[in-house]
Amino acid sequence: MEDVCEGKDFNFPKQEEKILEMWEAIDAFQTQLKKTEGKPEYVFYDGPPFATGLPHYGHILAGTIKDIVTRYQTARGHHVTRRFGWDCHGLPVEFEIDTKLGIKSRDDVLAMGIDKYNEECRSVVMRYSKEWEKIISRVGRWIDFENDYKTLDPQFMESVWWVFEQLWNKDLVYRGFKVMPYSTGCKTSLSNFEAGLNYKDVPDPAIMVSFPLKDEAIGGALVAWTTTPWTLPSNLALCVNATFDYVKVRCKATGAIYIVAESRLSQLPVKKTKADVPNGTVKKTKDLGTKAGGKRKGIPEEKVAAPLDSSSYEVLETFKGSALVGKKYQPLFDYFLELSDAAFIVVADNYVTDDSGTGVVHCAPAFGEDDYRVCSDANIVKKGEDLLIPVDANGCFVEKVADFKGRYVKDADKDIISAVKAKGRLVSSGSIMHSYPFCWRSETPLLYRAVPSWFVAVEKIKDQLLENNKQTTWVPDYVKEKRFHNWLENARDWAISRSRFWGTPLPVWVSDDGEEKVVVGSIEKLEELSGVKVTDLHRHNIDHITIPSGRGPNYGVLRRVDDVFDCWFESGSMPYAYIHYPFENKKLFENNFPGHFVAEGLDQTRGWFYTLMVLSTALFGKPAFRNLICNGLVLAEDGKKMSKRLKNYPPPMEVVDNYGADALRLYLINSPVVRAEPMRFKKDGVYGVVKDVFLPWYNAYRFLVQNTQRLEAEGLSPFRPIDRSILQTSTNVLDQWINSACESLVQFVQQEMDAYRLYTVVPFLLKFIDNLTNIYVRFNRKRLKGRTGEEDCRMALSTLYHVLLTTCKAMSPFTPFFVEVLYQNLRNVLDAGAEESIHYCSFPEVGGKREQRIEQSVTRMMTVIDFARNIRERNNKPLKTPLREMVVVHPDADFLEDITGKLLEYVTEELNVRSLVACNDPLKYASLRAEPDFSVLGKRLGKAMGFVAKEVKSMGQASILAFEDSGEVTLAGHTLKLSDIKVIREFKLPNGVEKDEVDAAGDGDVLVVLDLRPDETLVEAGVAREIVNRVQKLRKKAGLEPMDSVEVYYESCEGDRLVLEQVIESQGSYIRDAVGSPLLPSILCPPYAVILASEKFSGVAGMSFTIRLSRPSLAFIDNALSMLCSGDETNANGVKEYLLSRDHSNLKADFMSANGKVRVACIEGQPPLDIFLGQHLYLSVGDYYLSLRT
Repeated sequence: MEDVCEGKDFNFPKQEEKILEMWEAIDAFQTQLKKTEGKPEYVFYDGPPFATGLPHYGHILAGTIKDIVTRYQTARGHHVTRRFGWDCHGLPVEFEIDTKLGIKSRDDVLAMGIDKYNEECRSVVMRYSKEWEKIISRVGRWIDFENDYKTLDPQFMESVWWVFEQLWNKDLVYRGFKVMPYSTGCKTSLSNFEAGLNYKDVPDPAIMVSFPLKDEAIGGALVAWTTTPWTLPSNLALCVNATFDYVKVRCKATGAIYIVAESRLSQLPVKKTKADVPNGTVKKTKDLGTKAGGKRKGIPEEKVAAPLDSSSYEVLETFKGSALVGKKYQPLFDYFLELSDAAFIVVADNYVTDDSGTGVVHCAPAFGEDDYRVCSDANIVKKGEDLLIPVDANGCFVEKVADFKGRYVKDADKDIISAVKAKGRLVSSGSIMHSYPFCWRSETPLLYRAVPSWFVAVEKIKDQLLENNKQTTWVPDYVKEKRFHNWLENARDWAISRSRFWGTPLPVWVSDDGEEKVVVGSIEKLEELSGVKVTDLHRHNIDHITIPSGRGPNYGVLRRVDDVFDCWFESGSMPYAYIHYPFENKKLFENNFPGHFVAEGLDQTRGWFYTLMVLSTALFGKPAFRNLICNGLVLAEDGKKMSKRLKNYPPPMEVVDNYGADALRLYLINSPVVRAEPMRFKKDGVYGVVKDVFLPWYNAYRFLVQNTQRLEAEGLSPFRPIDRSILQTSTNVLDQWINSACESLVQFVQQEMDAYRLYTVVPFLLKFIDNLTNIYVRFNRKRLKGRTGEEDCRMALSTLYHVLLTTCKAMSPFTPFFVEVLYQNLRNVLDAGAEESIHYCSFPEVGGKREQRIEQSVTRMMTVIDFARNIRERNNKPLKTPLREMVVVHPDADFLEDITGKLLEYVTEELNVRSLVACNDPLKYASLRAEPDFSVLGKRLGKAMGFVAKEVKSMGQASILAFEDSGEVTLAGHTLKLSDIKVIREFKLPNGVEKDEVDAAGDGDVLVVLDLRPDETLVEAGVAREIVNRVQKLRKKAGLEPMDSVEVYYESCEGDRLVLEQVIESQGSYIRDAVGSPLLPSILCPPYAVILASEKFSGVAGMSFTIRLSRPSLAFIDNALSMLCSGDETNANGVKEYLLSRDHSNLKADFMSANGKVRVACIEGQPPLDIFLGQHLYLSVGDYYLSLRT
């Protein structure tokens, strides 16, 4: 394997860019697709975004989720086609062109020409497509941009026509009127979803108006409250609630007689001439109605009026609302008097509530969804017939409303109020602050306006929609069970047409008399019916095409209706249209429908997820997808919506350039946002992923590379990983543990990814990497560095190699760049047939050996170590200070056997304790206490919880032990299991021991007791640790790598010499293992030694000494070398000079390859000489020193 740099020098973004270049060079994505051809299809639907803006964190998040799932499914043996899609039609594009060209009205477009307008639209739809491709590719997503689909493609549009034709044939399409949010800025209706995107708190008028009854038997005037005075000229009815009590009252000041709901009586003004609003100031309200900004839906957040002042009003009569139904009243304006036979009448409906207004609602059917419904039910207006709409597309009154003709409706409010006042019909006037919807594109206030539209009859298939929803899997499932289910349950017929220009035209041709309609479902059919060749389906290319009447030439021709499809209809048709079904790919579609997977944001529950479900249910009686991941919203760090204007978030590419795409991907995936919850984006969080995940992971990999290279540097055979089957037989407990943990990882990732629970996978992966670096590598350093023998070293290195390789394969869907960097080096020691990219590799197979006991024991070992560290910290006992004894208390005999056997060396070395004692008697060092788990038992036991809790808390030591042994206990008539009761172990001082002499820590499962008493016999071990610490710091200061071999020399001050030598003598084995070489007296340092670093240390355990680090130096046996040269010192010195001139590592390799012998035959005038290791020289002073001691 090639050499690798230090972690601090590893530039993650730059390395990712190199991987991108590599992927491009080998055409990695397309190669992967070719390699998986013929494998089972995994169908993924990619929702099309608009390319009129740049991608943000929401797009990157959803794209990352999609990329992870599709990469995983590919690795699991599927062929996964991934084509990017573009939403090219609709309001966002038209609005941009309107702004660019200064278009203010529909007439401006017609004057310009639909052909020119549409081509302008076409010119901007792909404006940012290259930027999208660059950003999406840079964050590691593999998706086909070259073979993308666009909703403006004729093939896509033709499939949309086919979808509509199928709905028409199933009698699921009709034409009618629908009151919809309407943007006067964009001159089009919006979906309710779009209407909810931009609410603002604004003031509006709040007035009460009287409507005198014509029926003298009842008399008086009904009083209605409204916040939209501009709708009053269109009033055709008043609506009450038949079940409410209404009262007729007389104003003592004016004699006026009013009728209102009894529960709203207090809203009437006390002094009509002075009150701004009903009986005082109207406080800020929140609009809670289904028709945002409606004229009656402002619901005060607190009461705004005092009870009725009896001195102001006299109650004359009380009656039910049903008594008012059918009564006629005097119209407020005379613009629609021709409708008097059916209009200006009181109707009843339960949508009238008593939590706002007066209990009387004025109805203008052209401007309210409920208004239109109740007026239709009362036959005031007829469904399907033309509706009088006195406001034009620009939001201005038409000629019918003569007094306000040409005025923008919101601007006319004040004058309308004045006109009402002049007629003597204004009861009160004021203002209200409420939340009102604005157009998300033009920032103009929305109106609710009846528009002619084509509808899909969703209500007919509602039951089937609900049933199909049950067949899908959502993550998280509560979005499916609650939010989406509720939306489907309340689904209404879907208005799918828009009176616009840039979109897929509705394929409906209608005769002039309206009697004949033809729906065209294909280009071929249109050409056949019209005789005209068709190449493009946009309006300017087909609006002129007519179809001869099927009734004969006398009936003229059929012309296409003006409307185009709402772009939500197009995106909902995506599963069919992106592959041009049914005109192409018929078998591919029918064998793989429903699709396997979709993923988008939470907002799409009412958008794309909904339209997919409606159309697939209507067409095939099936859901469109089987599995769905729904993500939440990515917010700015301050919790607000990310805003370019506020600049409250870092640009995505800035984060990628600083920390890398893998870090951003992992940060997003390992957050609440994958569970459909909001997350606050913090740049520091991305850096945290680099620091806490990638650097430790990289360091483990680098440690492997360095130590495999060390083998060759020491003259041993190059590293080749041992076969996995042999590794499974290792007797080393940490090898067994990491192999088992790796198998657990593979099983868990496969299980959770198959269930689409990405949010559970990442924490598990991160914990595994943490264990790999902080347990396996940390505790195995001696083995990995070769200090326990070559065979054991190769076993440990091979284990680490295979675990790293397996981890990379498991993590490849999540961090595609980093694992590729590692794999490209790891594959250098694999067989020639190794895959060129890790993303061609299969996901690791499940089925290896698992050691659950070992996994649990190591987990408990780490708990023991953590507790012991905590005890040391709170007692000011650093790890350098050796302690005499540690007791581990636990009832599990297997764990105690492991901790005092296989794991003993790791625990005692890590914690610097001399002995570890196992104890299975829980009462020797602890007292037991039982506590009920209220979170588990509370709901189950209800009122009995108090009695049971009392019984649990009163359990004695013996009872608790018996309960733990049997696994259950019956208390107060209830049987409780181990999961119902928490057994708490509290430390108890042993007899004869003072409080400051021992300390303990535990978690209810395991208890750790440390003996803190000083022991003089441990002092030398403590000093040895201090010396090792200084050596390691000097190595780091000298810039040495872990694999760099050095010799360590010491020189003590005169007064400390004997003490220091005693420590080195008694602790020599520990020091040698820790620093990789013996500590050598400075007198042995040869004059030709290359000193790398030197430093004097003072006050170390009361001693002062100097440490020097040098490169390994040859140590010559002068007498033996002289004898070899027949006593000729000149020749002996020549041999020395030659050997010292050789590269040390190469010389070592030569000795190793020749079984410890090197022939010197290059010295002039001297015969060849055979130099033997251990006889004539040693490769290091350390080796020579150790030979003297043995």
